[in-house]
Amino acid sequence: MDAENILSQVCEILEEILDDRSVPRNIRKTAEDVKSILVGKDRAMRVRVNEAINRLDDISNDPNLPEHTRTDI
Repeated sequence: MDAENILSQVCEILEEILDDRSVPRNIRKTAEDVKSILVGKDRAMRVRVNEAINRLDDISNDPNLPEHTRTDI
């Protein structure tokens, strides 16, 4: 699989999180930010991926995160 296909799959999962109203707003906001980071072309892919991973790691430790969303992340 190439990087663009993987990026597309990640964006689909993030979109599902954004559409899930059982997910707290702060988590959806971070998912939206991560999606924007990943699709942006202003920085190198590895820099965007690293920032996205760091933000997702931060929210994965949130106690308000539903388990099904934690699994997606």
